Amino acid sequence: MIDSSLIVTSPFAIQLLPAPINPDWIIEGNPQARNAVLSTSRDGCASTILWECTAGRFEWQYDIDETIHILDGSVVLESRRMRATRVGPGDVVFFKRGSRVRWHVEDHVRKLAFCRRTQPWAVTIGMKILRRLSTPLGTRRGTAAANIAGF
Repeated sequence: MIDSSLIVTSPFAIQLLPAPINPDWIIEGNPQARNAVLSTSRDGCASTILWECTAGRFEWQYDIDETIHILDGSVVLESRRMRATRVGPGDVVFFKRGSRVRWHVEDHVRKLAFCRRTQPWAVTIGMKILRRLSTPLGTRRGTAAANIAGF
């Protein structure tokens, strides 16, 4: 039996709502963005978002870590450290918090975004210590869970 409190399902046919791009970021055109939050983690630090946008050029400033999977359409991405690169259906891209990336949506793009708000290093270390203290002694080393957690 599946514990429904641990599993959230969302249809891709979900209604997307307007999600305007910061007007100061728009370089050219009138890109119209829409999105829907499909899931949010229990601690509120991670979410999965379905997002789409019409044609235009803009610079996106990332205040979170974001991994995207392009579902439909394409976009040309460019930054100071990356020359112009076209990504399309099936491509996956990771943007680190602090990145500034120019997006050129020629027609439209639809993506699935996995967003994570990073924690200060002290919180991360504290969580590792708590996990270690709460793990029974016999299971700390040599198990897949212990290896994944970094212990």
